[in-house]
Amino acid sequence: QVQLVESGGGLVQAGGSLRLSCVASGRSFTTYDMGWFRQGPGKEVERVAAISWDGGSTDYADSVKGRFTISRVNTKNTVYLQMNSLKPDDTAVYYCAARRRYATTYDHWGQGTQVTVSS
Repeated sequence: QVQLVESGGGLVQAGGSLRLSCVASGRSFTTYDMGWFRQGPGKEVERVAAISWDGGSTDYADSVKGRFTISRVNTKNTVYLQMNSLKPDDTAVYYCAARRRYATTYDHWGQGTQVTVSS
């Protein structure tokens, strides 16, 4: 089992930046691929970015490519989401999630952190 705690959300003006962090409990962090998801007002959950267990592979939603960067530091049990050039459409609750290597679904989720981008 792994427990996830996100931090770093807040209010920022359009064009600004934020860095989200997600700390995982437990000693098996490297057995998990990690992802960041978001759900905006009235919108469905969207996978924003994903990173493999060793950081060697990343993937991004088209809506954030070139603006967001996912990374992880396994010695700190932490995954990050650096968000630059933020837009009002990026306003959402952002969730960190974990998926066991070779699994198809994310079955561990954090509580979420609110990101609000003002125009």
